[in-house]
Amino acid sequence: MITSQSSSDEISVELSSRRTGMSFQRTRMSADRTLMSVIRTSLSLISFGFTIFQFFQKLAESNVVTSVHSVRSFGMGLVWIGIGMLTLGIAFHLQFMYGLRHERRQMKEEGLLHAESHFPVSLTLLTAIALLVLGLVAVFSMMFHTPPFD
Repeated sequence: MITSQSSSDEISVELSSRRTGMSFQRTRMSADRTLMSVIRTSLSLISFGFTIFQFFQKLAESNVVTSVHSVRSFGMGLVWIGIGMLTLGIAFHLQFMYGLRHERRQMKEEGLLHAESHFPVSLTLLTAIALLVLGLVAVFSMMFHTPPFD
């Protein structure tokens, strides 16, 4: 009688450990989805700001408009907001993943979790970093582009 109860207890603990491990994977994927939404919004802000800047820059070069300073500032502001949002999103993601890995490591040491599955570097994070670099290149090219008319 005791052996069957301890056997069912072992099975229960095993299943619980596996469910907990899967919940860590789901949480990691959820953090990636959150970072993807930050990327989408940042990309929209950066590209829209850069497009506004370039559009009015071309109008000024064609002598269609004479003053583009406020519109250029607005476009640059949108790019800076996108860069800032992306920077905060990356920082939040890194902090969250550090905490998740730390908690997972603790649970493994306590024997509550197998932690056999790998926690790879997030491709979403690498994409966010690449977009951040492109955003910075865009804003610096905007800052050092001398306008023909102001």
